[in-house]
Formats: sequence, C-alpha cells, structure tokens
Amino acid sequence: MMEDTVQMDYPYSSITIRLAVPTDAYDMSEVHIRSWEVAYKDIIPVEYILEKNATRLALWERILGDVNTTQFIIKKDGKTAGMMGIGVSRDEDAGDKVYELMGLYLFPEYFHQGIGTYAMEFAFDKAWGLGKKIMTVWLLEDNINAKRFYEKCGFTVDGKTAVRNFGKPLTSIRMRRDL
Repeated sequence: MMEDTVQMDYPYSSITIRLAVPTDAYDMSEVHIRSWEVAYKDIIPVEYILEKNATRLALWERILGDVNTTQFIIKKDGKTAGMMGIGVSRDEDAGDKVYELMGLYLFPEYFHQGIGTYAMEFAFDKAWGLGKKIMTVWLLEDNINAKRFYEKCGFTVDGKTAVRNFGKPLTSIRMRRDL
C-alpha cells in the first residue's frame, strides 16, 4: 500500500478527490444508484437495476470496510459529486504496466461540468506516478454517452469484448489509452 495515498486530497478549484473511507459508504451507494438509474435506463432492464440498487449500501460497506486502495470519492464544494475506482488491471492479458479505470460515476446533476474529465486526469496522474503506461476501461457497448466521454479523454476501442449478464446478455467493450 502506498502511504501517500491513504488520505491524499487532489484539489482543483472546488473539486477534491480522495480515497474513500468507511463513512463514505452511504454516499458511494447513492452515487452508484442514481448514476445507474440514469446512465443505463434504456440499456439494462429496470428490474435488474432495482435488484442491484437494493444491495449497493451493503456492497460499499463491505468494500470500504477492508483496506481501501482503489476507491475514491469525488467532492465539489464539499459535497459528494461522484466516485471512481482505479487500480492494477484485472485483465488476464494485461501486463504490469496497465492500470484500469474500474468505474467512474457521478450524480446526474454533476454531469457536463468537467468533473469527470478532471477525475480522469487524476487517474492518469496516479497511474503515471506508479510507472504505468496504459489505462483501460470496460463499458457496455450500448452506452454511447460513456464511449463518447472516454474518446474525448483519449481512449480508443482495442477490440477486446466480453458478454456479461445484466438481466440480459450485453456486450462490454474495452477501451485503452497510452499514458
């Protein structure tokens, strides 16, 4: 575990990003719930979203109850705006120079304010500081808004796909960016 990341803040104007702690579990679950309701409303069956959302608080209490080195909370003007997970790639074909964006979610009222772009710069800086050379992210192929956002951040589709069950089979695509 890197000592300098335990409580590091990353200030930019009124935005801070820091490692999440157990007391952030409720806010993390609320971001996860609200962002899924908006981002996936026409992609994932609503029943599946509701089923998953019912488990979010317990999920985040468990994740943040362990030693957390990958989950970050994003604040704007002291209020929770979003969250993201970044860490060593979980992909079997990734070498030791690959870092992964495991998720980036914002409350819908914080969309299109530059917060996501700023969070990506934070992630790139974090990866670069650890000697990583590539950043990857998985997203649903039908999530056109996410794909456009990641393209704006310099990612390109790398051809790797996976079919996952989200109440129905959906294809995920991997995007990557050289750092």
